[in-house]
Amino acid sequence: MTPCRRLVLGITGATGMLYVPMLLELLADAKVEVHGILSDAGRKVLQFELGLQSSDLVHVKRWFAADDFTAPPASGSAQYDAMVVLPCTVGSLAAIAGGICGNLIHRAADVTLKERRPLILAVRETPLNRTHLHNMLAAHEAGAIICPPMPSFYQHPQTLEDLARQFAARLCDLLSVPVSSAIIQRWQGM
Repeated sequence: MTPCRRLVLGITGATGMLYVPMLLELLADAKVEVHGILSDAGRKVLQFELGLQSSDLVHVKRWFAADDFTAPPASGSAQYDAMVVLPCTVGSLAAIAGGICGNLIHRAADVTLKERRPLILAVRETPLNRTHLHNMLAAHEAGAIICPPMPSFYQHPQTLEDLARQFAARLCDLLSVPVSSAIIQRWQGM
C-alpha cells in the first residue's frame, strides 16, 4: 500500500472523541491532508466529551456538511487515498455495511469501498450484539478494516492521552502513514 497523503475523516456520534485530536496530530506531523465530515451527533459528542467545536480541530484542512452530497468525498474522482470513520457508531456501520448512503459520511465510505481504497471503521460499541457482528463482517467482506478503539497496555500508559496516542498510531500504521518511534512504543517482545 502506498503512503496516504490525503484522506477523509468521518466523525460520528459515538463516544471516543479523545482519539480524534491525537490522530489529527499524527497525520499533520506526517503531512497528510485531512478533509472532515462531522455528523450532527458527532458535533454534540465532540462538544460534550472534549468541549470542542469542529473549528478547534485545526489540522482539518476542509470541512464538509454531512448533508452535502455534492462535496468532493461523494465522488471517486476526488481521489482521496483513504477514509477513517472515528469514532464509528453502529448505525453508521450498519449504513456502510448495507450500502445505504443516508449522509455524506456513509456516501464517502461507499465511494472509498467502490474505489478499492482503504476504509477504516473505528467502531465504538460494547457489548456487541449479533447484528453488530453481522454488519462488521459485511463491511469487512466489502473491503473495510474494522478497528475498534481498543487500547493496549504493554507500553504502560500513564494517561488517557498515552492510550489515545497509541491507538491513533495504530490507525496510522494501517494507513501506511509513518509515525516516529519516539511517539509510540512498539512491541519488542518480553
